[in-house]
Amino acid sequence: MYNKSLKINITKLGDNHPSIATTYNNIASVYNHQGKYDDALSMYNKSLKINLTQLEDNHPSVATTYDNIGRVYNDQGKYDDALSMYNKSLKINLIQLGDNHPSIATTYDNIGRVYNHQGKYDDALSMYNKSLNIRQIQLGDNHPSIAITYNNIASVYYRQGKYDDALSMYNKSLKINLTQLGDNHPSIATTYNNIGRVYNRQGKYDDALSMYNKSLNINLTQLGDNHPSIATTYNNIGRVCNDQGKYNDALSMYNKSLIINLTQLGDNHPSIATTYDNIASIYNHQGRYDDALSMYNKSLKINLTQLGDNHPSIATTYNNVGRVYNDQGKYDDALSMYNKSLKINLTQLGDNHPSIATTYNNIGRVYNDQGKYDDALSMYNKSLKIDLTQLGDNHPSIATTYNNIGQVYQDLGKYDDALSMYNKSLNIRQTQLGDNHPSIATTYNNIASVYDRQGKYDDALSMYNKSLKIALTQLGDNHPSIANTYNNIASVYNHQGKYDDALSMYNKSLNIRQTQLGDNHLSVATTYDNIGRVYNDQGKYDDALLMYNKSLKINITQLGDNHPSIATTYNNIASVYNHQGKYDDALSMYNKSLKINLTQLEDNHPSVATTYDNIGRVYNDQGKYDDALSMYNKSLKINLIQLGDNHPSIATTYDNIGRVYNHQGKYDDALSMYNKSLNIRQIQLGDNHP
Repeated sequence: MYNKSLKINITKLGDNHPSIATTYNNIASVYNHQGKYDDALSMYNKSLKINLTQLEDNHPSVATTYDNIGRVYNDQGKYDDALSMYNKSLKINLIQLGDNHPSIATTYDNIGRVYNHQGKYDDALSMYNKSLNIRQIQLGDNHPSIAITYNNIASVYYRQGKYDDALSMYNKSLKINLTQLGDNHPSIATTYNNIGRVYNRQGKYDDALSMYNKSLNINLTQLGDNHPSIATTYNNIGRVCNDQGKYNDALSMYNKSLIINLTQLGDNHPSIATTYDNIASIYNHQGRYDDALSMYNKSLKINLTQLGDNHPSIATTYNNVGRVYNDQGKYDDALSMYNKSLKINLTQLGDNHPSIATTYNNIGRVYNDQGKYDDALSMYNKSLKIDLTQLGDNHPSIATTYNNIGQVYQDLGKYDDALSMYNKSLNIRQTQLGDNHPSIATTYNNIASVYDRQGKYDDALSMYNKSLKIALTQLGDNHPSIANTYNNIASVYNHQGKYDDALSMYNKSLNIRQTQLGDNHLSVATTYDNIGRVYNDQGKYDDALLMYNKSLKINITQLGDNHPSIATTYNNIASVYNHQGKYDDALSMYNKSLKINLTQLEDNHPSVATTYDNIGRVYNDQGKYDDALSMYNKSLKINLIQLGDNHPSIATTYDNIGRVYNHQGKYDDALSMYNKSLNIRQIQLGDNHP
């Protein structure tokens, strides 16, 4: 239609009439919605050229085109260019239309969106409130454009983690639109979508789905089955299903969204890339890493073509690919992806954007998994500094970083410091998200794991049961998070020697994981490992080996021959062989484990130290005391460097060395080692730890 109009107008009016410029603007708007940004810019610049020639530099139509060009730059992630265009528009309109014209309000809204994307939330709110003030003066309190600004303000509050404030703004918007536009206007559907996003972030999944389905019902009625807005809502419903652990339902929604967008927008629209990202997230949760990478790479290809090398969406996909590599134990590849993401975001968003903090967190997780605890803490503290500055003391992202720091302290055996971090996280989450959000359950799990390590088993069970109660209420009986907590409870029972109770919990966990994730998911392998440990502790060695070999088969299939999880299972199998007196078989397994960990985790990782300890035990049992001492001292050297003088693992090695000295009849040396161990354990675990 626009091209027909263009042809007629060029014939009737010539190439340079303002009506031609208007049509170029309209064509450009379509290209922008299609994600054809270069084509959009070409049309807008044609329009601009005509208007500058025919209407002079300061005509409001020129300002409108600057606004339109700014929108394209904003969608491309070229925020400085967008601001330049919006400020050009603002300058013209202030001169031509005065301070209070609705067009000024529109530009303030546009500038606010850029600031919101840049993480400059106070600046964004300032712009949105300027817009709101003009519109209320000029249009009254109930104009639909007031509702738009309320939506915009709410989006800032949402990013700041101020969910109640966001809901207040969205409901103000909803009230206006219901009054002015009726129950079934697409703008109503948009606000229902936005409210649904807040409820989802709050863990109120049923409320979120209710809002999304209201939105869907309106859009299906008003826009038909195949409008891109329908696809957006399917994506949103998919996210809720994903958070609920309903992965097949999520995939169904994402694929519905994908079919619509492919039909309406073509193969290369950024919305297609977003859906590929979402599908990949499911595959990653399901442990289908190759499928996840395939989807992420599809997304990456589209965004690189449509948005260029440096768009923040590219950085997001690099982050996502990094997570898959981290889960696969490909730590160098993960770091490479995270650093690519970091480079883009630093260039596009500056040093202090929350997205930078997210990437620092991700890099910190890799370092933690590699046993590089100082590096992990450095990254987490960089993330924390940014988020505290940009988001305030109580944003859920702050709570996440406190949890991550707590995990490092826990791994370092600094249990009081870990509990301090976990409790900081808990306080924020309870304040911001309420007592029953799934992330509260996660924090209770973390606190419980510290108590378990400290031998405070009743306290650990109390925390795990608090976690379980929340997760059962919020997520239902079969969510993978429920399985995680059953696993954790079982671990406590095993430490208490309540083997039947432990097996009961592990089997509950196994049933959920097999149902929700399939027989070959890595978490199923983890559960087999855990069941194997119980059987090993019970002296049921054949049953233990059966479980360990089931785990090994899954892990080799999913992760390849050299993942650290494979090394863990070789360690477990070796432990059984050692108990059975099959020392050569035990050493063979331990050396397989050692080879993997030395390759994947470097020479000084605590897991390498653990394997040296284990090999030392075999040598001790064989009466090869010098060889045992050599292994124990290798372990001790690593752990002293990595974990400090007072970690419980150091105490374990002192005990092991003491046993060798005892067997050698070096009783004074043995007592010296045992007392060193005792001193550490009393300091770290208290006088009453088992």
